Amino acid sequence: MRVVIQRVSNASVIIEGQVKSKIGSGLLILLGIEVGDQVDDADWLCGKVSRLRIFSDEAGIMNLSVLDIDGEIMVVSQFTLHASTRKGNRPAYFRAAQPDQAIPLYEHFIRKLKEETGKSIMTGEFGAMMQVEMTNDGPVTIIIDSKNRE
Repeated sequence: MRVVIQRVSNASVIIEGQVKSKIGSGLLILLGIEVGDQVDDADWLCGKVSRLRIFSDEAGIMNLSVLDIDGEIMVVSQFTLHASTRKGNRPAYFRAAQPDQAIPLYEHFIRKLKEETGKSIMTGEFGAMMQVEMTNDGPVTIIIDSKNRE
């Protein structure tokens, strides 16, 4: 399981011209689920994300978590995070989990993140064509993969 975490001033998801969800200052999390991912991958990532200190304290040092700043959180599924570009120029997505595996893990990730943070989690819509708008604050972008636990 892989996440791209962006510290944002604001973010929104638009589906078929309608705003599905939006947040102010906080985290936009793009979530990719890979074949073989399990609940423990989601649980580990949720713990890491909820405690990740990427917001500035009063001294301007990235020392605060989304919880510390009472920030908002949005999770958007993105199977393209597991693209393979090994052959040719057209990405292949054979490592991305199929919906029957990915949807339950996506839903678990959202529930677990809500449990870890005590916050409402805004989302996109799994499998939908979405436009994601955001203002990356910093810019700060962090990539974490549950297969490479650092």
